Amino acid sequence: MRRPARVVGSLAAAMDLRPSDADEAFRSRLREWLAVELPKLAPMPHREAWPERRRFDTDWQKRLFDGGYAGLHWPKEYGGQGASPTEQLVFFEETTRARAPYVGVNFVGTLHAGPTLIEEGSDDQKRAHLPQILRGDEVWCQGFSEPNAGSDLASLRTRAERDGDDYVLNGQKIWCSFGHIADVGEFLVRTDPDAPKHRGISWLILPMNLPGIEIRPIKTVLGSREFCEVFLTDVRVPVANRVGAENDGWRVTNVTLKYERGTAFVSELIDSLRLCADVAPLVRDVAHRRELGRCYADFDALWSLTKRNVSQAERGTPGPGAMMIKLAYTEARQRFGELCLRVLDRDALHIDGNELVEERLRTLALTIAAGASQIQRNIISERVLGLPREPR
Repeated sequence: MRRPARVVGSLAAAMDLRPSDADEAFRSRLREWLAVELPKLAPMPHREAWPERRRFDTDWQKRLFDGGYAGLHWPKEYGGQGASPTEQLVFFEETTRARAPYVGVNFVGTLHAGPTLIEEGSDDQKRAHLPQILRGDEVWCQGFSEPNAGSDLASLRTRAERDGDDYVLNGQKIWCSFGHIADVGEFLVRTDPDAPKHRGISWLILPMNLPGIEIRPIKTVLGSREFCEVFLTDVRVPVANRVGAENDGWRVTNVTLKYERGTAFVSELIDSLRLCADVAPLVRDVAHRRELGRCYADFDALWSLTKRNVSQAERGTPGPGAMMIKLAYTEARQRFGELCLRVLDRDALHIDGNELVEERLRTLALTIAAGASQIQRNIISERVLGLPREPR
């Protein structure tokens, strides 16, 4: 995206958010590619047909890879394209406009684990996993939360005891996204039970086919089973699978959360603008139309903030905006979902096949996932506004 020709005084953070000529050329190529590839796709599988869903999503990921559109801003040496972050934003815009498949079961690998490995992984770990993720050959899951460690994630108890060149894992994880179909997981474990809780954690790459792993899908209010409980009993994992230093996992975790909270919602944000347009013809009540306009304005403003964040990061001056996206977006999406139910009225009682109703039910979890809104407000108040820390 173009930079302003001249920046004055306190306006140093201002950005020209208009696409550059290079961005528009990339957009044209991508549109042509999508027009050719999308008609070739098989029909979307049923939500609970998990082997078929995995096959559909990984096939799309492979098409992106073969077409040169996977890992746009990832390093070329690991299968990425080394493109600019603004081209990644154009990619999100155009794939959403064309109603291309969402990242699906590749979510954790492409949006969380992969970027974490790029920043924190060893060369061997990058070579072993990054190309596999981009080709759709490796599906990842996330094993962070536990029954007694959700928003207070550092209270996790899953133990990893050193035994020679292995760690031996024992414990339980919950809300493990795609655990039942994943090949690999990003897992947090406690490697020093005597250290302060934030200092005794390590970040591990966990192959999900190891002996001692039991996976139980959890049925959600929608009837879907994308989340799982994972039970670990004497699971042996090579020490070489640790990302970062032993007991330095909390710092590595914050790298993962940076992507989960700052960029993982970008595609959903653009999709929210699309849903607002889809709902508009259904809205008859003047008050509802006014409320819909506010929702659209919220999403549009957040999309502009996202572009500003990316522009600042390209200049090497990342700002605090990324920390606010998740909080503002998830709460705006819940308000939009509530409006949809009021607009649908009695039709909102029919859940199956109604995208707007299903989306509203799904948004119930958005203000909890990746850090509850209350936790996000504490983080912003302390780290951005410089307010006193909450008493312990």
